[in-house]
Amino acid sequence: MENRILSAAGLTAFRRALIRREKSPATVAKCLHDARAFAAWAGGAPVTPEKVSGWKKELSAIHKPATVNGKLAAVNALFTFLRWEDCRVRALKVQRRAFREDARELTRAEFRRLVQAAQRQGKTRLALLLETLGATGVRVSETQYITVEAARLGMAEIALKGKIRTVLLPGKLCRKLVKYARKQKIASGAIFRTRSGKSLNRKQIWAEMKALCKEAGVSPGKVFPHNLRHLFARAFYRATRDIVKLADILGHASLSTTRIYLVSTGSEHRRELEKLRLVC
Repeated sequence: MENRILSAAGLTAFRRALIRREKSPATVAKCLHDARAFAAWAGGAPVTPEKVSGWKKELSAIHKPATVNGKLAAVNALFTFLRWEDCRVRALKVQRRAFREDARELTRAEFRRLVQAAQRQGKTRLALLLETLGATGVRVSETQYITVEAARLGMAEIALKGKIRTVLLPGKLCRKLVKYARKQKIASGAIFRTRSGKSLNRKQIWAEMKALCKEAGVSPGKVFPHNLRHLFARAFYRATRDIVKLADILGHASLSTTRIYLVSTGSEHRRELEKLRLVC
């Protein structure tokens, strides 16, 4: 077996391959970050199956299984690209949890308090962005498709991960979006943009949301963009009980992914157990 050394050139080629496969910027960044972390850990030594297994063991000692599996998926993709198939390692087997931590659950009331806090602070764009994420279930990276044209039409065409899907926009939200665009003198294109006209990035949105926590009285651990997607999913399913339609709206290729969004909290799960009345 030839010496397999991870080089900067190899990682750069891997990045280009991910981009050619139309992976999202966030996915590309995550894969590169994890691949570089492994390269740094390897310290220039040849990559072998035993070496990778050692890294997996160390990761398992300091990270949660889901985090470990995410990192392993990244390096496995790298090894596939480099044709080092024998260096791939298996992910940790994790049984699906029957309930979600209460500390991560963003309630409808908390969501409203976040929106109201943004409005009180005069952050109209942020308040409208929160409502848009909560009312449509779109990803942060998909807000670029919430355009003036989409608001007027009542639907947005979203192209991501090689797929195109149509997301309907509530009438009340459309009116707010059009009114905001008119006030900001945005005649066409993306509604959520910086003063220079660029799309808002994930870090900026994250930071602005976190700044609302204290005034809104909401735990910072609950406040991040993707949690609004979860809030939408739970609200939609409770209203319709249609998981197939929900999967289409969220852009999921598998219902297994959608199910993750619908897992009840520990408190809800405990109430369901109490209803069984199987303790004499």
